[in-house]
Amino acid sequence: MAQSKQAITAIRGMKDILPDEIGDWQQIEHTLKSILTGYGYQEVRLPILEKTALFSRGIGEVTDIIEKEMYTFQDRNAESLSLRPEGTAQCVRAMLEHGLIHNQSQKIWYSGPMFRYERPQKGRYRQFYQAGIESYGIKGPDIEAEQLLIIARFFKALGLEHNIKLQLNTLGCFSARMTYQKALVQYFNTRVDDLDEDSRRRLISNPLRILDSKNPQMQSLLAGAPNIVAYLSSESLMHFERLQKILLAADLEFEIEPRLVRGLDYYTETVFEWVTNALGAQGTVCAGGRYDGLVEQLGGKATPAVGCAIGIERTVALLALKKEASLVKSNLGSLAEVYCLFLNSEARLKALPLIEKVRDALPHIKLIADLAEGSVKSQFKRADKSGAKWAVIFGEDELKNNTLSLKNLREDKPQVMINQKDWVDFLVKNL
Repeated sequence: MAQSKQAITAIRGMKDILPDEIGDWQQIEHTLKSILTGYGYQEVRLPILEKTALFSRGIGEVTDIIEKEMYTFQDRNAESLSLRPEGTAQCVRAMLEHGLIHNQSQKIWYSGPMFRYERPQKGRYRQFYQAGIESYGIKGPDIEAEQLLIIARFFKALGLEHNIKLQLNTLGCFSARMTYQKALVQYFNTRVDDLDEDSRRRLISNPLRILDSKNPQMQSLLAGAPNIVAYLSSESLMHFERLQKILLAADLEFEIEPRLVRGLDYYTETVFEWVTNALGAQGTVCAGGRYDGLVEQLGGKATPAVGCAIGIERTVALLALKKEASLVKSNLGSLAEVYCLFLNSEARLKALPLIEKVRDALPHIKLIADLAEGSVKSQFKRADKSGAKWAVIFGEDELKNNTLSLKNLREDKPQVMINQKDWVDFLVKNL
């Protein structure tokens, strides 16, 4: 007896995005692209695979990403490659490789999947999508303010501004960060017994990350840790104060979070996160900061740079919560405006060329032709489910007389019959 074949399922932590979800994704992507284009940012599309050395040099050898989370393998030439865990390092690589930041400034954005081997949970996936915003060659806090205002405008356009808040901190210059790190190590070494397992490991590898611990039992210990402000230079303080003045003048609300450090080694000066309480533990929806040393670290000349990444899945989740709260169920990706039904195969054969002419005349409308076999009743059910306003019925009599029958699916009105040549004008007036 032949054994039944076991079904193949998706890899754990790698999620299919299905038709009933795709509308929110498209809305987010369209909104962000429109805003970034208006601010003069240009899109780039970057490869998913990079040399492993790019990330170990750029992100830092002792970060969680490098130590535990990257998908790394050797190709047939025994070269170590990795699926990208984030976009900033590879964006810098692309700018350097193609000579796009030598003696010039750039404003760049990109989007696509990233990969980290983490424990999958709500809001955290092994394949996840980000949109990144980066600028190069621009000093001072003004460009940081612009990026924060872009993100604020993006969330407002989606109606999410009340579900999210901006947190700011500064890490100072690299030397200040190193001095501060030594002070943290000294503080935590006197309280090692109070550290959890993760924090003990980070005490050796990446002490700043201890401040990011969400363990409730460590919060009082963290509250007593040294404050980085005491270690900042006057230039860093002025930089951070000017950023705050710009944001206040633009009426963008924020709060200072002295324990905000970010998990990547390349950050200096300003760091920020947009966070929410609506998504449980995975509350960071957008994060970033300044990374003036990364270009030089990857082989270029010292170049000021700042950037951030928006988590698309978490933005989608916030959008879904907003719709649930307002009791509105919307599927922007699949709503049709016109749905064409056919009483038999002969009607379908003769009607399809006519439908194509309407698409030529009205390329922006969504017009679905029901090409599946089925009764008129089943076709009407599919028409209603599509969200279309008008159902257009093609039968032998209609095609013989060069007419069309139209039924309004959203209002209780009688069916109407028009001449085929008037179809385009009818739709223009009634959609």
